Amino acid sequence: MASMRDIRRRIRAVRSTQQITRAMYMVAAAKLKKAEEAARSGRPYAAALRAMLARLAGSEQARQHPLVAPRPVERVGLVIITGDRGLAGSYNANLIRRAEQELRQLPDGVEPVLVAVGRKGRDHFRRRGYRLAHELTGIGEDVDFATARDLARWLVDRYLAGEVDEVRLVYTEYRSAISQRPVVTRLLPVAGLDEPAGGAAAGADAAGPRGVREYIYEPSERAILEALLPKYVQILVFRALQEAKASEHGARMTAMKNATDNAGELIETLTLEYNRARQAAITKELAEIVSGAEALKS
Repeated sequence: MASMRDIRRRIRAVRSTQQITRAMYMVAAAKLKKAEEAARSGRPYAAALRAMLARLAGSEQARQHPLVAPRPVERVGLVIITGDRGLAGSYNANLIRRAEQELRQLPDGVEPVLVAVGRKGRDHFRRRGYRLAHELTGIGEDVDFATARDLARWLVDRYLAGEVDEVRLVYTEYRSAISQRPVVTRLLPVAGLDEPAGGAAAGADAAGPRGVREYIYEPSERAILEALLPKYVQILVFRALQEAKASEHGARMTAMKNATDNAGELIETLTLEYNRARQAAITKELAEIVSGAEALKS
């Protein structure tokens, strides 16, 4: 059994750790609230922009646009969005595991082109010998739209130059503070525009052979596509960064809460062990006193 001095030392160390994890939990909770509001506030704008583009998706000009038209895939760009710091439970590990699964599922002959967002993902794939085409670290606690815009422009330029034939985003989708899900979505060529949009359903009572409103675009459909498609790609990247940041804060808050609770349980266990050791020491001293008194009598 450990001595009482060692147990007291361990209790002080665990209590100090508990204070740190409790402070980190409170900080992560405050940051999560802000990141969660930012992630949710951006969803209606992205949905409205997609609905506008969906109305143009059926036109020949839309199908032939360089950002929409598919082409044979020889190089796939994977944008892997992780955190810059740890202490977030399994957040980074789950995301990296999902990215590695995506790499294994690539068909033979398809070359991966990795883009690392976050130090954890960058360090992981660099240690394993992967060549990174681009890296982005030090984003900070608040996602700046300028950062997402610059990253989206870099990806679009490489796609239009033919350096990659497809771009996928690998990030963590935020659901709640205790639920985050790694997902993979296609960024380029732009996908999902052929799905029914909310605006089309709303126009079912208008004139038209199928009950769908017809729109007249000014100046032209191509001009609108040229303006909105790059903006839509930027919004998708921005949303992915927001979702990832909210997921990171949620995972860190949950991890720090669990660590704080575990530290409390460990302190209780050590306190019980200390009391037992103290009681054993008192009993031993009493036994020595009694035996000494008996020896003096005899």
